[in-house]
Amino acid sequence: MLQSFRKIFGGSLFRPAPEAPKPRIPAGQRLYVIGDIHGRLDLFEELAFAIEKDDLERGDAVSTVILLGDLVDRGPESAGVIDVAREWQTRRAVRILAGNHEEMFLHAFEDVDMLRHFLRHGGRATVFSYGIDKEAYNTGTLGQIQDMMAAAVPQRDRDFMLGFEEMIVIGDYLFVHAGIIPDVPLEEQKRHDKLWIREQFLRHKSPHSHMVVHGHTIMEDIQDKTNRIGIDTGAYKFGRLTALVLEDDTRRFIQAVENDGSIAIEKRD
Repeated sequence: MLQSFRKIFGGSLFRPAPEAPKPRIPAGQRLYVIGDIHGRLDLFEELAFAIEKDDLERGDAVSTVILLGDLVDRGPESAGVIDVAREWQTRRAVRILAGNHEEMFLHAFEDVDMLRHFLRHGGRATVFSYGIDKEAYNTGTLGQIQDMMAAAVPQRDRDFMLGFEEMIVIGDYLFVHAGIIPDVPLEEQKRHDKLWIREQFLRHKSPHSHMVVHGHTIMEDIQDKTNRIGIDTGAYKFGRLTALVLEDDTRRFIQAVENDGSIAIEKRD
C-alpha cells in the first residue's frame, strides 16, 4: 500500500517542503539600517563610526544607511542627533524615515493639544536639548512654550524633518518606522499606520509582500521573525542602539551598547 501511495504522489510521503528563498537586496549593495535613536547622540556617534569602519573593511559595495525614525525625544541630545544625521548625509548616502516622534514634534509648533502629548512622551527632553531655559519652561503656559520652541528650533531642522520618507523598498525588504496593515497593498498603506501601528502588525504571523524592517516598538533584544525584523532595542531605555546590516541574502548586526558609563561595539551574525 505504501509503495502505491509513493507511485501516486511521486516519492516519499514525508518529503520536506522546499525551503523558502531568503530575502535579499540587489547584488553590489550594502545596507546599514539603524533603529530608534531617541536623542542618544553618544550611542549614535559610536555606531556611525563603527559602520564607517565596517564598510571600509568589507570592501567595495554601494552602501546606504537607513535611519528608521524617532531620532528625537526621550534621550538628552535630540538637537545633536539631528545635526549629526544631517551632516552625515553630506558625506554618504543616508536615507531617513519619519517616526511618530518627529510627527508629534512638528505638529506641536501649531497644535496645543499635540504639544501637550509631545511633552508627555519625551518632548520635554527635546526642547531642553535646543537650549530652552528649564525655569522658563516650568513656569510657562503651553502657548508660551510654543513661542519658545519657535525661537529655539532652527527652521532648517524643521524642514529637515519634514523631508523624512515614509517607506523605503529595496529588493525583498521594506523599511518603515512602525509597520504596515497586514494584507493591504503597499500603495494603499496610510501614513498614520506606517508611523504608529503596533499590535495589529506585531501579531500578524503570515508573510508580507516584503520582509519588513521596523523600529517603534521597544524590545530588549532584536526581533528576528519570519515576516519582520524589529530593531528598536531601547537606546534611551536599555542603552543599546542597533544597526542591521544587509548584503545579498545575508544579515548581521552591529550594536553600540552602554555599560557602566562606557560604550562598546558588539557584532553578531
